[in-house]
Amino acid sequence: MHCNRDIVCADRAEFQRIPLRNVDQKKTMSCSMTITRTTVATSGTSVYVNTGYLQTLPGLLKLAQFLLGIACVALVAYYMDHGYSTQSYKPELFFLLISVTFLIGTFCLLLSCLISLATATVISKTIYEVIYHGIAFILYLCAGLTLLIEVNHQTRYRRDFEPFLAASIMGLVMAGLYLLSTFLANRRYRGI
Repeated sequence: MHCNRDIVCADRAEFQRIPLRNVDQKKTMSCSMTITRTTVATSGTSVYVNTGYLQTLPGLLKLAQFLLGIACVALVAYYMDHGYSTQSYKPELFFLLISVTFLIGTFCLLLSCLISLATATVISKTIYEVIYHGIAFILYLCAGLTLLIEVNHQTRYRRDFEPFLAASIMGLVMAGLYLLSTFLANRRYRGI
């Protein structure tokens, strides 16, 4: 079995081979990683954007979670009654709290993976993503089911039945997306 003992580093379109020494071939596996980056220049400074991350399954999942999270927050916030009585709107507040919380968390993860070239590979090898996506799955499942049950059993939703039903279904879809992300994060964490 032949093992490539060089690492190819690309920096600003210049390729350089760096030989690896003292590597035991029995303990290593060959792998390859492609990082695509786009340089955006504004006023003399440059910002590197890892556009290749959005072409991976974890990147697409985070983007879908972010966009669907925006839709969940917007839908519930728009149709929720903004009166002073919050006693009867506990399911909507719980759903809105969960949606906003994981919208912010997913935005931070997505932004850090897009801006930092190493974050996408480093953070996926830690237990953080497994825990984050696992908790998001459980809480989105609870919030979506709570809102779905409440909408189907209460008469006060006669006027706004469809938007809250759509929001609860989107919450269950979000739970599915976070479950898939948990599964993928667990595989990456274990090195499978």
